Amino acid sequence: MHGRVCKLDIPLTIFGFRQIIPSGSTPLTSTPKGDIMGNIHRGKIKKQLAESVQKNIIRPNLASDLDHSYQSYLDLNKSHAVMLTKKGIISKDVAKEILRATQEMAAMGEQPAFPMDPQLEGMYFNLEKYLIDHTSLEIGGQLHTARSRNDMIATLTRMDNRKVYFLVCEKLNQLRETMIAVAEKNKDAVLAGYTHQQPSEPITFAQYISGILAAFERDYARLSQVFTALNICPMGGGCMASTTWDIDTKLVSDLLGFEKPIDNSIDAVGSRDYVLAILGVLTVMGNTMSRMCTDLYNWSAPEFGYVEVDDSVAICSSIMPQKKNPYTLEYVRGRVGNILGYFVGGYSAIKNTPYSNVCDATGEGPRYLMVGLKDMVGCIELLIDTLGLISVNKDRMRENALGNFCTAAELANSLVRSDKISFRAAHAVVAQVVDYMLVHKLKANEINVSIVNDSFEKLFGRKTNMSEEQVKAALDPVAIAMAKIIIGGSAEKEVQRQLESRKQQLEADKKEVSERLAKVNAGKELLENEVNALIQS
Repeated sequence: MHGRVCKLDIPLTIFGFRQIIPSGSTPLTSTPKGDIMGNIHRGKIKKQLAESVQKNIIRPNLASDLDHSYQSYLDLNKSHAVMLTKKGIISKDVAKEILRATQEMAAMGEQPAFPMDPQLEGMYFNLEKYLIDHTSLEIGGQLHTARSRNDMIATLTRMDNRKVYFLVCEKLNQLRETMIAVAEKNKDAVLAGYTHQQPSEPITFAQYISGILAAFERDYARLSQVFTALNICPMGGGCMASTTWDIDTKLVSDLLGFEKPIDNSIDAVGSRDYVLAILGVLTVMGNTMSRMCTDLYNWSAPEFGYVEVDDSVAICSSIMPQKKNPYTLEYVRGRVGNILGYFVGGYSAIKNTPYSNVCDATGEGPRYLMVGLKDMVGCIELLIDTLGLISVNKDRMRENALGNFCTAAELANSLVRSDKISFRAAHAVVAQVVDYMLVHKLKANEINVSIVNDSFEKLFGRKTNMSEEQVKAALDPVAIAMAKIIIGGSAEKEVQRQLESRKQQLEADKKEVSERLAKVNAGKELLENEVNALIQS
């Protein structure tokens, strides 16, 4: 019976639900024995769920749903009821009762005020029981017309993870903002860059941070791209074969804040590729984070002394009172490794499964997506505090750069310019100079024109054209860093240009997140308006 409500006269309990029997009808005199509620939702299955099933599958799933899915379920129910009404599949009177009861549940908060029964298999049937108990089997039972748990769960998984996805985007952009501020304060902080863990050439701390920001910019771009795979609506897919009911999938999609409905019922129910796409993006982002953390971790060691983490993000040793351990850097490096594990786990669960609804693909496959998203939120929050409060020892950086031969390549460049020799020849001269200095336990800033001439004469039979002042200038790490004015260089103006570009892209990315979130919120507002209008009509 669709599109009408019986005259409500005689209350009766049947199949565990409160029923309303039309005036003049003869009520049933007996009901089947046993767990009648279980019989309704379990179809022809006669036995209750085994304790092992409840313990290992149902109860954990219920706990997960209670943590983040309660209101999502209700929004999904409301949007479906609104759509069924607009399409004339259920009457307004039926919709009113369904929506009043649903709004009553929604008013309970983030979790229901009534207990969840694991014998009902999951949250959906628990909510359906509440709905039917507070309306009737004939009224509440109409809500499940033209849908399946399969397309519902596919939609709910996207809705729930979308919330945390937005949080990751917002936090990543906040981290980028924090790092830009750190870089702008340290455009004059000159240090040795490192390749193969050996001093290479002078850079600035701002240039380094700008480089990491470029990587985070690409991480955001990948994160942005996967939103198009996440934010599409599976409702209408049914069990996987669509439905003969003339439903409006676009309306449901709009009310739930999705971009559009998925245009193939099999894909709607069976697809979980977005799970792997998001976890893959998080894995790559975690790689960016871990590499940055390793650099900061090394530079925080007393032997470097370039940076110091704030006391609020450090811990001491239980036995060694001198210790100040960079706790958050270690934590982030380890935690992002787990995110790779979530990707591998999801891939392993989904691979070799039928392209349809099967629990290993559609249940176990996305199991750690939200965990991965939440872990990433935590890692980003830790880095925001760690980077935002970090101390940079510019004097220590410059002191090391003066003496650790990171200026050797520029000395070779200067020989090329002054003596018109090839770079390879200049490289050979400076290699001999460095070897001499190391053998005699001297530092780079102690090189003088006499030492250069000793090596130069061995190769060319003459002295270099460089003066003492020119040799000293060629060995000044600050002058070298500030002379690198080309695109990508370390000169203050060039790094500022990079940072302005980073700021511009960041503002565009923040705007994109804001607009996407606004569309989802607009869908929610439209949904509530439609619900209230129906209830009041």
